[in-house]
Amino acid sequence: MKFGHIAPALALAVATSPALAERGGDGDLRVLYWQAPTVLNPYISTGAKDVDPASMVIEPLALVADDGSLIPVLAAEIPSLENGGIAQDYMSVTWKLKPGLVWSDGTPVTAEDVKFTAAYCMHPEFGCSVLSEFAGIASVEALDAQTVRLNFDAPRYAPLQAFVGGRTPILQQAQFSACLGPAGVSCTAQNFGPIGTGPYRVTDFKSGDVAQFEINPNYRDPAKPAFDRVIVKGGGDAMAAARAVLESAEYDFAWNLQLPPESVAAMEAKGKGRVVASFGSMVERIDLNQSDASPNLPEGLRSTLANPHPFLTDPAVRRALSMAIDRQIIAELAYGPAGRATCTILPVPAAVAPTGPCAAQDIAGARALLDQAGWVPGADGIRQKNGVRLSMLFQTSVNAVRQDEQALVKQWWQEIGVETELKAVEPSSFFGSDPGNPDTRQKFYADAEMYTDAYYLPDPASFLNEFTCARIPSPDTQWQGKNTPRFCDAAYDETIRQLHQSITPAVRQQLSRELDARLTADGNYTLPLIHRGMVSAHVNTLNGVLPNGWEGQLWNVADWSRAK
Repeated sequence: MKFGHIAPALALAVATSPALAERGGDGDLRVLYWQAPTVLNPYISTGAKDVDPASMVIEPLALVADDGSLIPVLAAEIPSLENGGIAQDYMSVTWKLKPGLVWSDGTPVTAEDVKFTAAYCMHPEFGCSVLSEFAGIASVEALDAQTVRLNFDAPRYAPLQAFVGGRTPILQQAQFSACLGPAGVSCTAQNFGPIGTGPYRVTDFKSGDVAQFEINPNYRDPAKPAFDRVIVKGGGDAMAAARAVLESAEYDFAWNLQLPPESVAAMEAKGKGRVVASFGSMVERIDLNQSDASPNLPEGLRSTLANPHPFLTDPAVRRALSMAIDRQIIAELAYGPAGRATCTILPVPAAVAPTGPCAAQDIAGARALLDQAGWVPGADGIRQKNGVRLSMLFQTSVNAVRQDEQALVKQWWQEIGVETELKAVEPSSFFGSDPGNPDTRQKFYADAEMYTDAYYLPDPASFLNEFTCARIPSPDTQWQGKNTPRFCDAAYDETIRQLHQSITPAVRQQLSRELDARLTADGNYTLPLIHRGMVSAHVNTLNGVLPNGWEGQLWNVADWSRAK
């Protein structure tokens, strides 16, 4: 992976794309995000359904290209050791803004906005959903109107994390100044309609339904974007979204088509659109709750470590659940070329990904392991020990492929004596951020839950940091935090500390593999299933779509145009 250089692949793609003579003129761009966006602020969001539409409005200092290199967006250049942006002792990073940047309301973008955004996310009473990207930042200084310096509390050897990628954009201080700390989640006007620097600005937002955007008249490139309006429609399901693009061409673009491969191929054969995919870091996985989610517990104590799980804290049970799964069958039946079996949450880049094949299904071995641990079948075939039955609630979002996966896993777990009840939650709830919603994945009112997660920087340090004890969602954090399995281990946290202090690439790679194994192959706190490609579809008349495994699907929407 190359850092500190503009992506050559991106430069080539832009050079070969149809030139845009002037801003606007291509009418409406109609986009389907069937998991409807519920907020337009990545700092309180947990899903791409929110981050992607927001990326058309609010932007970071830099983006990650498909090949892992960095692209300056609001930054004049990518900081490096050579240009002095990264300090020789790795204790600070200095960013310079492009000259003349203005917000969509015409006011200037300054280093104070960057400084404020860091304070906004890092506020101890906020519960920022991407706090890991800001780990180790001790202070932020606006050196002048165009220059900001991030100072670390110790050397950071993956220093370009905060404000890199669409999940950590710059917010306008004037708009969000009243939203610091606990007030952040309730700032509806700001979270639904942020003022930004991107190619579009929000004109209407109905949470969980539709979002409308128009051209930002102050966008820095006078020739872009080509589309006058973008309409992002939510609701329905992936199958209906695929049909609306590939069969009827009613919409121009459909996101996240997690569908049986034969269904997609049949629709694409009609010749109205095409399917595009990119393999980044997305992994479909099952988290095993280390806390008790029983509804018999009072609210505020469910799914917290004050009440450990009655049987998923047993490593033999977790290991048996993993051994019972046939990941290859799931890949073949549910994903086809859009997925491959995996037992790691670090599938890319190759320098970090663990080597060796994924273990095959072993039903007999899983049964023997449970026997040895004292979990014996009762009269109904369900295993029990000391009056505790292996009976689980297994939840995921509503999605045809995920329901197929659930059914397969339930069958395999039943074969080893584990009773499994299935639950499917509407995506807008499951991936939502409302602390009062009992069905969000971070609240985790179930024993097991399945979803796709990803990291957005080629160095996975900040992603692995999300599994530290401090990142467990709880009432104290308004249920924010990415450590959904409630995994807490002092040795893991110590290894994370070592990772953050290691400069040698080989050492960083080895430590990353050790952390991955602690969560997966050794600990089985989370069960990776499929390394997923992000599959989307667009009509044949839409130009400029460039799949990117590291960023959202709308990452270069300013370059999209309609074929004339």
